[in-house]
Amino acid sequence: MFDISALQYNSENPTVWSVLLTVLFSFVLSTLLAFTYDKTSRGVYRPLHYLQTLVLISIVAATVMQAIGDSLARGLGMLGALAIIRFRTTLRDPRNMAFMFGSLAVGIACGVGGFIISAVGTIGFCTVAFLLRLTPFSQPNNLVGNLQFEINPESEDLKNALALTDTYCDSRVLISQKINFDGSELGRSEYVYRVRLKDVEKAPDFALQMKALKNVKKVKLDLKDMPDNV
Repeated sequence: MFDISALQYNSENPTVWSVLLTVLFSFVLSTLLAFTYDKTSRGVYRPLHYLQTLVLISIVAATVMQAIGDSLARGLGMLGALAIIRFRTTLRDPRNMAFMFGSLAVGIACGVGGFIISAVGTIGFCTVAFLLRLTPFSQPNNLVGNLQFEINPESEDLKNALALTDTYCDSRVLISQKINFDGSELGRSEYVYRVRLKDVEKAPDFALQMKALKNVKKVKLDLKDMPDNV
């Protein structure tokens, strides 16, 4: 008859079954985190090695916590061992860091026997991640670009050009303005604006309407996906 008490966590002398239970919990919960990351990320590219790391790092953290137990000497020794390793990989996206810390927290909680804490924390984390995807905090795109054109500053089309940016863009910021002189009079000047489009699919219409303005020349719209930490 299988004794359920064998699954109870013992930090001093963990049994084989408790170790297996810890690894299993870490694997299931970290897999749920990886699944949540995959389904809530807006980007097209999802690095598979990062998804694998979310699962593996949780098991590693749980194993380390079980190996340390309540021993101060083991903890200090583990810190010394980790100090030798140089972690050169950088996570430029703060959201990726949040998921990585979440996976580590799951592993640590499972490693010390806090299975209920790890389960509730993981479910709450994943639920909030899915809810945030439905809010304005999660944009379907983050395309920011430079709008460049030449026009006479005294022309009425300058107001028309700025009105078009208000129609097609959420925001605009003047980056640079080069003022040219033709003798003693103002000539054609170059403007460069940083803009964020409301709808990326309407970018060609925006560029065409800018070029259709009589006094606006050399229109150039350069868009790119800007990371959130920029």
